Amino acid sequence: MESSGVHLLDTSLRRGETGPLPLPELPTVPGREVAGTVDAVGDAVDPEWLGRRVVAHLGPVPGGYAQQAVTSLANLIPVPAGLTLDEAVGLVGTGRTAEGILEQAGLSAEDTVLIPAAAGGLGWLLTQAALTAGATVIAAAGGPEKVRRLRELGAQAVDYHEPDWAAAIGRAATVVLDGVGGAIGRRAMHQLAPGGRMLMFGYSSGTPTEVTTADLIALNISAGWNLGPRMFARPGGIRGLAEQALARGARGEWRPLISAYPLEEAARAHRDLEERRTVGKVVLRSSPGQSSPSVENATTPRRI
Repeated sequence: MESSGVHLLDTSLRRGETGPLPLPELPTVPGREVAGTVDAVGDAVDPEWLGRRVVAHLGPVPGGYAQQAVTSLANLIPVPAGLTLDEAVGLVGTGRTAEGILEQAGLSAEDTVLIPAAAGGLGWLLTQAALTAGATVIAAAGGPEKVRRLRELGAQAVDYHEPDWAAAIGRAATVVLDGVGGAIGRRAMHQLAPGGRMLMFGYSSGTPTEVTTADLIALNISAGWNLGPRMFARPGGIRGLAEQALARGARGEWRPLISAYPLEEAARAHRDLEERRTVGKVVLRSSPGQSSPSVENATTPRRI
């Protein structure tokens, strides 16, 4: 195995905090997104899988932060030509979530989309997809470097560390894609124009965005939660979303932004992710790498 994905949820599980996944039994090896080359198969598996580049989401079973991982054939997806293993890891889990959100959002060129945490792994993909749909994109992120990268991508970007960031937007949004929650989510909600819609899918701030029926009536908006059973229940299920995300990457429509760390520096990757020093998708590389994290991949989608 060459590349393993790091998720903010991994840091919560490490701290012993309950959430959408139960706490694992100890000792444990974190991580659920992996990519590499198949070097062994079981007796009932076609040996043609040997040597193939594959990516897998291990599900609730951890074990990704390792040099080798074992999973069922049903979890394996061949990595399309033109994608690196890091990019595949950035799409198999985060990308499938983005696909599910976009399926519900139904973005068009008529939309003005506000995306908090747009420089994160998920926000980066959503920003690219909204731009591809022709929408006006207002990307909110923390710090001037993240804002710079988002502007290079083609979005109007604001720094939500600035106290007047919402006022700097200058126009009302028709859609908010909220994975931050807390005070930032509330500020974003109040940027919606009448008839706007708010899709919530996470709360990296630590608390979900508080939305009441009174808010919906006063602002004349709609709001809903867009993760969980509805993605598994859709035709094609969650695997179908992962395959769509990888295909989109292979077509050059998505190019994940990667912050890569050596596997042995997983603890530092966690600290940087928790302290919001990373951009894009955080991955661990089991092969020898640099002693400091590298941020890779161009800011514009490839055309291949």
